[in-house]
Amino acid sequence: MATSLLKKVWESVSNRSSSSYSSTSNPTRSSSSSSSYNLDIDQICLHASFIGAFDRIPLDIFFQILKLLGPKDTAKLSVVCKYWKLIVSDNRLWIHFLQNTDLPWDSVFFAENYLRSGYHHLLALPRQMPELSFMHIYGQRARVPGAIIIDGGSGYCKYGWSKYESPSGRSATFLEFGNIESPLYSRLRHFYATIYSRMQVKSSRHPVVVSVPICQYDDTDSAKAARRQLKEAMYLALYGMDVPAIVAINQATLALFAARRTSGIVVNIGFHQTSVVPIVHGKVMRKIGVEVVGIGALKLTGFLREKMQQKNMNFGSLYTVRSLKENLCYVALDYEAELSKDTKASLKVASDGWFTLSKERFQTGEILFQPRLAGLLAMGVQQAVALCMDHCLSADITDDEGWFKTIVLAGGSACLPGLAERLEKELRGYFPSMSNGIRVIPPPFGADSAWHGAKLISNLSTFPGSWCMTKKQFRYKSLHNRIW
Repeated sequence: MATSLLKKVWESVSNRSSSSYSSTSNPTRSSSSSSSYNLDIDQICLHASFIGAFDRIPLDIFFQILKLLGPKDTAKLSVVCKYWKLIVSDNRLWIHFLQNTDLPWDSVFFAENYLRSGYHHLLALPRQMPELSFMHIYGQRARVPGAIIIDGGSGYCKYGWSKYESPSGRSATFLEFGNIESPLYSRLRHFYATIYSRMQVKSSRHPVVVSVPICQYDDTDSAKAARRQLKEAMYLALYGMDVPAIVAINQATLALFAARRTSGIVVNIGFHQTSVVPIVHGKVMRKIGVEVVGIGALKLTGFLREKMQQKNMNFGSLYTVRSLKENLCYVALDYEAELSKDTKASLKVASDGWFTLSKERFQTGEILFQPRLAGLLAMGVQQAVALCMDHCLSADITDDEGWFKTIVLAGGSACLPGLAERLEKELRGYFPSMSNGIRVIPPPFGADSAWHGAKLISNLSTFPGSWCMTKKQFRYKSLHNRIW
């Protein structure tokens, strides 16, 4: 095996012109974000004679040859000698190979550094993180079986295979998961069975990562009981279908992970309402308080429909209105100034033809900030976030004083252009003393952010690892009535 690999390397070298060998004999260290993982080149050069006929090749050229060989053959070269093993295990090589996967390198780096050991690892400080071998991680990730991801909420469900770039299917659910008076188990069982049927996979073959809808926000005993009942029903339904392993994580936490954060505030604009969720080290801080605004995607679509009806615009269904909202609407940075502008824009909807909108383009999103425009007695989303931030500031629960200054948007309607900029402007007005530290991040993967957060977990080198609750653990928690 070693002979054939050496032959491959030699052929690669022989095909290069001799001029390329004399380019640089003392390569410099990489200045990329992975520089902390760079190989000690001086150490390699001291032992260059042990590489034999290859000692004429500058190390950077040798790295390029190894990249051409590919990950499998590069890994096999580690058996040649200990110095070759040192070379081929260089993290720069394996970062290059990982960068050619479907996940962005920044996401892979974040996941393997902060998520690989579950919630316990999230509590570790960066300086306590062990130095990772990405050669080892690459091999582990290549063997990970992957998972079925089900991100379902009260409006729409995104589902698919974790090895795919994006969800393979979407379905309107309109399931009120938080309604504990409904026959929850039977509805969930039918819901999950339908998804597996559409994906044409057997439930017994693959683990599943399922998002837990944001519901029952309080820290009261009744809310805890409702959350426990919801999760128990989810586990019962899935384990009743012989799913081998289940990872269930809150939707807001998954959206935060997708933004490569473990702490922050997630503003999730759901189907019926908007939730402002404080999260520290991956855990929802209900003791701090989850703020809720009774405005969601359905209310935005309904408001636009009313505006269109007032202008005698004829449309066939709410689908047309939703298409116009998603493609033409935006949030104004300065609402009053926007009123004096010409904001007309047109869109052709396949089922109903052409439509032209003007002020309603930005008035629709404005009801998130001024609910009274829609006749609603509710606080604006900026007030809800400011209230949550104020509670976070008073709680003083972590050494990181600025964790709550990062706000991540989630949900389909959170993708409205200008929303992040407007919310950031409003929050800086509420907190002028720390305005420079406040940052509002748009949905990192649009409406699919929570699904992509689940994908980070599903493709971890240690998956399912400590993120998973086994059937035995589930039975123990249920038997002892433990709070989830």
